[in-house]
Amino acid sequence: MKKYLPYLAGVTMSLIFGFSFIFSKAALETLSTFELLFLRFTTATITMSLLILFGIVKVNLRGKNLKPLILVALWQPIIYFIMETKGLQYTTSSEAGVMMAFIPVLVAILAAFLLDEKPSNLQWIFIVISVVGVLTIVLGGGNLEAKGQLRGIIFLLSAVFSAAMFNIYSRRASQNFTPYETTYFMMILGMIVFGTLYFIQGIMSNDISILSKINTQVSISIFYLGVLSSVFAFLLVNYSLSKLPASQSSVFANLTTVVSVIAGITIRGESFESYKLIGAVMIIIGVWGTNYFGILNKNRA
Repeated sequence: MKKYLPYLAGVTMSLIFGFSFIFSKAALETLSTFELLFLRFTTATITMSLLILFGIVKVNLRGKNLKPLILVALWQPIIYFIMETKGLQYTTSSEAGVMMAFIPVLVAILAAFLLDEKPSNLQWIFIVISVVGVLTIVLGGGNLEAKGQLRGIIFLLSAVFSAAMFNIYSRRASQNFTPYETTYFMMILGMIVFGTLYFIQGIMSNDISILSKINTQVSISIFYLGVLSSVFAFLLVNYSLSKLPASQSSVFANLTTVVSVIAGITIRGESFESYKLIGAVMIIIGVWGTNYFGILNKNRA
């Protein structure tokens, strides 16, 4: 039974991440972007602080140069979650899940220029397949501007770029910080920045009564996003990565996309046209090929 736990952790993690877009959409029906992000990261910070207090997670940032972590947190959560949340206001949760699947491919492209990690010729083929998949989703409908979807797709692509840059800077920061230290700093800075933006927005609009907006739907969404998606799923990510090779753990990212699409269609009744399905399949194939042949290259090196 124990040998199956890493796979169970990976599947559970994928389910949590896959459903997170739905809970974000639900919360955005009541909250503004910065209200949602402030509550989410405050909840996540409190949750992880309790884990540290009870010794479940160990974090020690004293005496360390925090500049690398500031660069990491700038890309994610600050830029990433602003772009993702704004994108969800104009698109569906299933579309957001599909676009997020493009992150590993963009990481491979950026790593070629920023980290000198050159993809092989086969990897470039699958990278192109993923890029064509994204273009299929962006241009396939033909009427994106009328629905406001084009604006949402641009926000989501900005989120994808931010997440890719986060991966690059996180690799550099990992030389001096543990994943828990990086995550805890991200949550704290996210809480501070989004809290500041929320208060500025509230003062300008003369509306800082965030407590009056917290109902059952918002409470459930914030718990899911702040505790399960931001903290618990991260612990599962680390456990899975510590037990499984990268070639296997990367498959769970594709499962997240599938879950988000199915959940958006079945739970929220979102439409998912054939061109989106074609684009999603191309992105997933591209992600798989980029990861798979990347692993083969490392094994041969």
